[in-house]
Amino acid sequence: MTSTTMTFTFRPLDPLEDAELLHGWVTHPKAAFWMMQDAKLQDVERAYMEIAADEHHHALLGLLDGEPAFLMEKYDPAHRELVGLYQPEPGDVGMHFLTPATETPVHGFTKAVITAVVAHLFEDPAALRVVVEPDVRNKAVHALNEAVGFVPEREMQKPEKKALLSFCTREQFAAATGVPA
Repeated sequence: MTSTTMTFTFRPLDPLEDAELLHGWVTHPKAAFWMMQDAKLQDVERAYMEIAADEHHHALLGLLDGEPAFLMEKYDPAHRELVGLYQPEPGDVGMHFLTPATETPVHGFTKAVITAVVAHLFEDPAALRVVVEPDVRNKAVHALNEAVGFVPEREMQKPEKKALLSFCTREQFAAATGVPA
């Protein structure tokens, strides 16, 4: 299967039903930048129950052929994650995504995921710019972000990490991917 044939769908994450699956994903050594390495199952349930109750933060599962394939979070950076750290603009939407570790990697899978995630965010006409703030050490995600049109603005210190603040407009996404936004 090539990345060009992958079609993803999205559904809201169920914090209780999906906690066991997520726990395996977020505690895997390859998910170190997710910062939940030592989380217990109850910690994952609690964290995602808090997100489910938050009007400014949402968690979704990305599905491939109906099966959970990745985690996506979207948030309002004027109210979560980046409050006081940058000047939000109307239409800004924050995003995190996590592809689980696998024994059988599929070439192009993670790029297909980030492309689907950003396209999904831009399905909302109110979304004008996607904001990300990955750890400055996460070189793999910086390359993926750049591949779909993100432009780094600056490094910033967040409470939990030194982050690279980057933005992607609809136009930048369409130019980088050929996917209309």
